[in-house]
Amino acid sequence: MGKANMENYFKQKQSKGDNLFVPYIMAGDGGLEVLKERVLFLQDCGVAAIEIGIPFSDPVADGPTIQAAGKRALENGTTLSGVLKALQAFKDERKVPIILMTYVNPVYRYGLASFAQDCAIAGVDGVIVPDIPIEEEKFIADELQSESLAFIRLAALTSTKDRLIEIAKRSEGFLYAVAVTGTTGAREAYGDEVKAYLEMLKSNSSVPVLAGFGVSTPEQAQTLSSYCDGVIVGSTIVEFFHRGDTEKIQQLIQDTTHPAIIG
Repeated sequence: MGKANMENYFKQKQSKGDNLFVPYIMAGDGGLEVLKERVLFLQDCGVAAIEIGIPFSDPVADGPTIQAAGKRALENGTTLSGVLKALQAFKDERKVPIILMTYVNPVYRYGLASFAQDCAIAGVDGVIVPDIPIEEEKFIADELQSESLAFIRLAALTSTKDRLIEIAKRSEGFLYAVAVTGTTGAREAYGDEVKAYLEMLKSNSSVPVLAGFGVSTPEQAQTLSSYCDGVIVGSTIVEFFHRGDTEKIQQLIQDTTHPAIIG
């Protein structure tokens, strides 16, 4: 598990000519009892990894759809420890890499060493912490490194080129390229600056570059994937699961993953 598993899984997908597709789901939205079902469903759909959000009371990076999902999850009593225990219970049934997206406060309260160890025990492969800058990341990066977990960094359009290059060089597993300014949520289109930004990151990164935030249609995903290695889709997946539209999830993944489908 860990970084090596993610690297190998991505290479396997890319060797088939597929774009990398990483869906985001909110742990506990609909109850923790559906987590296994949703993860295995997405695995069967052919995703490259699954990003699992940990609900938090102050989700500064999240738009309204994911905030609402987090609120529902918190009302269901979802906790970080509960999510890790749920993942551990079916880790032998998974092959797809699992990435936790959590804010720094829950990790700090859990205990850094315990968090990293329990992630490894649960079969987690990587971690995203969006509210910690690279200047302050060492205290958590070292703990994740000790368990061979990928510490996935986020790059922002508003950062300087020098800072983006530094983030690209540090990133593990993949580089999460935020393709919009602001929070998560569907967008209508992406400007020319996004193309240059993604291509610059790709030229400086030794790991795949995936674009996220605002991706909601196969056309958008195909466009972004042509500039990098694939996409992360959050709000649309969360909303489809909430409505029970699993067929639409499957179709979105299929249309996005295989470039030949959309002319």
